[in-house]
Amino acid sequence: MKTNHAMGLRVWRGWLAISLPAWLAACAVQSPAPATAPVPPQWYAPLPHGGQLPELGRWWQQFDDPLLVELVEAAQTASPTVAQARSRIEQARLARVNAGAQLGPRLDGTGSASRGVTDPTVPIPVTLVQAGLQARWEIDVFGGLGAARDAVQARLEGSQAGWHDARVIAAAEVANQYYSRRTCEKLQDVAESDARSRAETARLAGLSANAGFQAPATAALARASAAEGAMRLTQQRAQCAVDLKALVAMTALPEPLLAQKLAAARAGLPLPAPFAVQEIPAPMLAQRPDVYTAEREVAAAGADVGTAQAQRFPRLTLSGSVGIGRYYAGGESGSVKTWSIGPLAMTVPLLDGGAAAAGVRASEARYDEAVALYQARVRQAVREVEEALVNLDSARARSEDAANAIEGYRISFTATEARYRSGLASLVELEDARRTALAAETALVNLQRERVAAWIALYRAVGGGWARPGTDTAATRP
Repeated sequence: MKTNHAMGLRVWRGWLAISLPAWLAACAVQSPAPATAPVPPQWYAPLPHGGQLPELGRWWQQFDDPLLVELVEAAQTASPTVAQARSRIEQARLARVNAGAQLGPRLDGTGSASRGVTDPTVPIPVTLVQAGLQARWEIDVFGGLGAARDAVQARLEGSQAGWHDARVIAAAEVANQYYSRRTCEKLQDVAESDARSRAETARLAGLSANAGFQAPATAALARASAAEGAMRLTQQRAQCAVDLKALVAMTALPEPLLAQKLAAARAGLPLPAPFAVQEIPAPMLAQRPDVYTAEREVAAAGADVGTAQAQRFPRLTLSGSVGIGRYYAGGESGSVKTWSIGPLAMTVPLLDGGAAAAGVRASEARYDEAVALYQARVRQAVREVEEALVNLDSARARSEDAANAIEGYRISFTATEARYRSGLASLVELEDARRTALAAETALVNLQRERVAAWIALYRAVGGGWARPGTDTAATRP
């Protein structure tokens, strides 16, 4: 009987040694396949021409406007979105430390002291002092803890890219607001010139009416036109003041100091040196931090699926302890040393009401959501680049026509004004020529602003100088 029992035990051990690795491999968690997002084979909008693709990280220096660079840096420092992104990075780093710690053993120190009668038959007080170490280690047999670590690592990488995305957004917003202010200043100059011209026309019309050479109604029309010009100028000055306050809020600079800087560095609406965009969209989209963040979230969600799957399998833990104690009783003393390894414990989930299965399905649903959001982000990125290219090309194509139009209207207005002063044209003709010339000047300034806005939108659409981790041009992480 003993021989048969020993033989059966050896057979059982042999079968277990052969089958256990295969069983564990079959039960190992499986993360979903990496997500893909289709992109068009080329840009369908016209591409900027001339020049080469520079380092976008120095984009703002191309405008040759030191104040703009200063405001961009101030806005990135003051932006609550950037600060929030920086906080998320720190949280993700701590989560990675915690997830990594779960893979290794845990060691705790213990200590205690007590005094009392421990044996009723021997009523002698005993003082007992103990110290020891306790260790516990959950063996990651099925890869659940490793998957959790991979998830937090992916989210850390995504949060780092999110910090760069927040900086890109802050830079683009303050640049747009800065050039909105510069546009307002140019429109204010146009309004001031128009108001002076209308006021002079009203003065001359009043003198002519008082001398009896023109009807009082003509002088009244001239005064109304002058009032309209003054009203437009007042409105434009108010808009410039609003733009200033918006810049103050974005940069956190004192308003008097910022107003002084703007006045000292009065600038127009320049354009950076042109650059060529790559023909294949995929490399350009890969340098967008928001696309990379969405991609990392897909990877994290996939790792979460593995973590949820591991909850359905047994858990294996190993414990151990080392201790030393010393006692004092009745004038005698002594020491005791103890140690133990084990137990090697396995916890097998048997009945949980479907909680583990529901957790797997929930993680798979979150993974599907992350994939959908990633694909939508890629499509949105393609759209933003295409729209920026279309707007940039449109503004460029209209610039020459707008310049020709304003030149012609200015000549027409000058000629009409000369004819009016010679008595060969009516005030109605003069005002009609003035309105046309004013509209053309305003349209040209707005077109220049539109072109600058298209460049800023393109800067933001192509990632603003950020590069994927692992590339030679990768941006410095916070």
